[in-house]
Amino acid sequence: MNNRFTYAYSAPTPEEREEIKSIRDSYIKKEMTDLEILRKMDRSVRIPPLVLALVLGIAGVLVFGTGLTMVLEWGSTAWGVLVCAAGVLVMGAAYPAHCLVLRRQKKKYAEKIVELSDRLLHGEEGKTDK
Repeated sequence: MNNRFTYAYSAPTPEEREEIKSIRDSYIKKEMTDLEILRKMDRSVRIPPLVLALVLGIAGVLVFGTGLTMVLEWGSTAWGVLVCAAGVLVMGAAYPAHCLVLRRQKKKYAEKIVELSDRLLHGEEGKTDK
């Protein structure tokens, strides 16, 4: 009987080690710096109004296009004009909705963003005084 155990070990290449480290780092929770927090809050202010405006604009264009199709291809002029008008109203609501949501988001985050940005801007001066 030949009861042998064989084991072959090979160390990962430098490229594999970098990949392993990057995968490992993605699972380790890191503390965010103040600048990263400020950037994240700024994105929280700017992205929701942008997404809303894009959704309303695209939906309005699709409704408007459906109305044009009703007029030009299906021969339903009265209903087509009404659907086109509805599409124009939805498209027209995109910008005011963007402004409204942006104003609300700024109001919601303004105090925190100003406080954090002041701390970052004047932080170096405060450290030299100590």
